[in-house]
Amino acid sequence: MRILLVEDDNYIAKPIAKDMRHQGHVVDVANDGISGWECAQTVEYDLILLDLMLPRLDGISLCKKLRASGCKTHILMLTAKDTTADKVLGLDSGADDYLVKPFELEELAARIRALSRRVVEMQQTSIVRGSLELNLNTHTIAYDGQPLALTPKEYVILECFLRNPTQVFTRANLLDKLWDLDKLSGEETVRTHITNIRRKLKAAGGSEDIIQTMYGVGYSFNSKC
Repeated sequence: MRILLVEDDNYIAKPIAKDMRHQGHVVDVANDGISGWECAQTVEYDLILLDLMLPRLDGISLCKKLRASGCKTHILMLTAKDTTADKVLGLDSGADDYLVKPFELEELAARIRALSRRVVEMQQTSIVRGSLELNLNTHTIAYDGQPLALTPKEYVILECFLRNPTQVFTRANLLDKLWDLDKLSGEETVRTHITNIRRKLKAAGGSEDIIQTMYGVGYSFNSKC
């Protein structure tokens, strides 16, 4: 990842930058808010580590300025202020996460890994499993290029299988996924949705066994179909 560290205290900035570079990241360091703004305008970063208390332009103002300019880069705010009000202020300004000083470098690294996974998810536009393609932008699923006419509940179920192709889902698992759409559904409803999905896959030229029954357990995605 390419990371911008905006931190005015060199005793903090140097060990963070050294540790991040040791992990294979490319790190630029800015010592005040204006310099951080200028860096963010000239280089496309994957992550910005942003101190709250900065000279020339404070972290909250810089974060708001970045978001107002259309910057989508993930921002992890670093601050010695640990009250709930301070955390809310930081997150409301557009930060994605908040880490209170002092912190261990291991914890910072873990937060960065978590945010890096979000970066990958944001960059990914589709999930392809064989002839099935899940479009993450339009929230549609197609078989061999042919869009499937799925109901919202059917889409949620098939999405689960495409995102987790090695997982076995019980009916209760799938029912949990449908909870926000239908709080009154029972496990028998899941069976009906699975049947309808299989029928639509077959009509599109696919195999009904793309969703296979694991007798006595539940259902799983069949990558061989």
